[in-house]
Amino acid sequence: MPTIDFFEGIKINIYSIDHVPPHIHAVYSEFEALLVIKTREIYAGSLPVKQLRKAIEWLKENEDAALYTFYALNPGLKK
Repeated sequence: MPTIDFFEGIKINIYSIDHVPPHIHAVYSEFEALLVIKTREIYAGSLPVKQLRKAIEWLKENEDAALYTFYALNPGLKK
């Protein structure tokens, strides 16, 4: 489970042996939200509004890198 970024108390994780759709885990304190990389929608969990906005903004700026890392850690899921 590499942490691929950490900012303002928010950890962005991508797990190996994960599942589709390709997503990131945004973790803040006791909160965790799974955000779909392509749509930036919440797949599961929740974050406080301020941190959710920051995680979505991070994903907008880092979509290609997040997808690359997701598939590098989960090569069997790549179509």
